[in-house]
Amino acid sequence: MTSRRFLWRAAVAATALLTTTALVTACAGPGTDTASVDTAAASPKEGGDLVFLIDSLGATWIPNSSSISSYQGHVWGHVTDKLIYVDGEGNLSPWVAESWEESADATEFTIHLKDGVTFSDGTPLDAAAVVANIDIWAKGDADKGIARIGLFPSANYIGAEAVDDATVKVTFAKPTLSFIPTLAYHGSILISPESLALPAEEQADLSNDIGSGPFVVESWKEGDSVVLTKRDDYDWGPEALEHEGAAYLDSLTYKIVAEPTLRTGAVQAGQADVAYNASPQELDALKDEGFVTSVPRYLGFANGYALNTTVAPFDDEAVRQAYSHGIDRDQILATVYTDDWYAAETFVQSNVPEATDHTAAFAYDPEKSEELLEEAGWVEGADGVRVKDGVPLAVTLFPNPYLATSKAIDELVAQQLAEIGFKVDLEAYDVVTYGTKVIGNKTIAATEITRSFVDIGTIPGILTASNPGDEDWFKVGTSDAELNELAASLASATDRDSRAAVFEEVQEHVLSKGYFVPITQIVQRIYVQSPEVKDVSYNGLAYANYFAAWLDR
Repeated sequence: MTSRRFLWRAAVAATALLTTTALVTACAGPGTDTASVDTAAASPKEGGDLVFLIDSLGATWIPNSSSISSYQGHVWGHVTDKLIYVDGEGNLSPWVAESWEESADATEFTIHLKDGVTFSDGTPLDAAAVVANIDIWAKGDADKGIARIGLFPSANYIGAEAVDDATVKVTFAKPTLSFIPTLAYHGSILISPESLALPAEEQADLSNDIGSGPFVVESWKEGDSVVLTKRDDYDWGPEALEHEGAAYLDSLTYKIVAEPTLRTGAVQAGQADVAYNASPQELDALKDEGFVTSVPRYLGFANGYALNTTVAPFDDEAVRQAYSHGIDRDQILATVYTDDWYAAETFVQSNVPEATDHTAAFAYDPEKSEELLEEAGWVEGADGVRVKDGVPLAVTLFPNPYLATSKAIDELVAQQLAEIGFKVDLEAYDVVTYGTKVIGNKTIAATEITRSFVDIGTIPGILTASNPGDEDWFKVGTSDAELNELAASLASATDRDSRAAVFEEVQEHVLSKGYFVPITQIVQRIYVQSPEVKDVSYNGLAYANYFAAWLDR
């Protein structure tokens, strides 16, 4: 372990070396763009230290704030467990929960826990611990400044209770079909109650956050790295991964390297094993050189813009529709991405079981956009920018640093919208600055969305402000009566068929109002890895899992 991390430090100190050694492993083996690697002919090897290069590790380690991050989520996925596992098709299977039941009206749920599961400090992961976690996911802790988990079905949550050491009963005031699937969401990580009882500033210290996962925190350095080591007594991994006992790997090191070409270059040079968030334009060449590339799609929202209906110019529905029809998504796919990316069909990913095709609602049609703007009183000026009542048709976009391609997309969108009379500026920030200046800022006209979920029953939490804690992405509050009714029906459906029918109406309404402007289906997590890394799995949130992975060297 020491020698491998020493090699990586040396590589960072001598980055010029990467340019001369980038092709050292170019012919190491066949590359693949699938989410799994065929290793049937090989037997797993114990030991080894995997180095994972990442562009950020976020700004905090408070579990409720960081577990849903595209960065910290990788670490949490190995330090903690979940009650339920979800695969890329949305199928649920046992993990710490060995079984579960729901009442006929979907208001009461009973969870049966595996026996013998413990946190890494030796305390039991029993029903009382699960209750403490569900409570913090659902309600947060306002006194400590800890928010609830986004997209957790909190609106009708009554409470959880320990029936006995191995049984938890959870009750909701109204039908909540989304509860069980949400237990597989990456925000639903199981943390020791002792850690949850700590003040927020102490929870922000990763070494204080005790999980039950296959790895434990050996060390971490803010803005630099996290080192995890194997937990030898671990024996309760997800059934779907078909691996019993402890992890094969001795350690995982997550090392921050901001520049994407240095991340991929280090993997090419054999100085690291995995590079995260490579540029899509690099992938074909890397595959040709023998490296494994994976672009798993998660269950969740498509990549797109949530438009703020209270901020000009998007307080006008015609402008929102003009904006939507003014984006040439085919050009974005052809310019920014490869064939591994898909066109958006609605405002959620097409692998969401209830998703249906609504592309006509936002199809590229610049003539229609111009007609809409003319009818709304926006007149083209001498410089090509439309004006109404002396005010230019101007929008500022803030590229989302959680998506590697966001800036390139926004630059293309700015060019496309300029053709129909918009003036579009860009302001780009790093992850930390974006979190303070953009996330939660109610004055921003368009927010670029990258968000996963496991079940559509959680979507009502972003549509309106009907319930405490609702995110109200479009800032409609409760002003859209039809949306209020649809959101309530979606949240409280008692069977999945009727809920799918309601979601069809939700999709139509959100897109016809121009609240959400889809861009493409999203691959937010891009992986380039050495062919020596075997048996990596990817869950329904597109996180790489190394519990059953091993190194062939």
